Amino acid sequence: MANNLVETLIGAVVVAVAVVFLLFAYGASGVRGAVGGYEIVAKFDKVDGLASGADVRMSGIKIGSVTAQVLDPKTYQAVVRFSVDSSVQLPDDSTARIAAEGLLGGNYVALEPGGSADMLKPGGEIKYTQGSVSLLDLLGKAIYSIGSPSGAEKPAN
Repeated sequence: MANNLVETLIGAVVVAVAVVFLLFAYGASGVRGAVGGYEIVAKFDKVDGLASGADVRMSGIKIGSVTAQVLDPKTYQAVVRFSVDSSVQLPDDSTARIAAEGLLGGNYVALEPGGSADMLKPGGEIKYTQGSVSLLDLLGKAIYSIGSPSGAEKPAN
């Protein structure tokens, strides 16, 4: 009988640890839902690595999240919709860019406020954007520029 009691207590401890772990993972993942507020739209040339639900940050602080991404069939640009906390008012000349969290991390939308006195309305569009930068493209350009020194003349045929 004592054996069954010990096994039951160990099982209860394992279940409690699993529940605590799941609650921690749920809280750390940011799945609790998008930041409430108003929706803004921005069009980018490239949004590589940006996922729906990704952060929208200003000065490194999360102020919203990406809600949707679609391709504009006329301009072939990526149209990104994101929500921004209602306590944050964005000037209409603000900029948006796709930034990387690190070498192996995901991407997020970084907002920089402009200097205009007019604020973006809900559903408004950020006109000034910069798409994601490919690390492989940058590496290729760096290697290519090292291989051909500037000022060196090409041999004549």
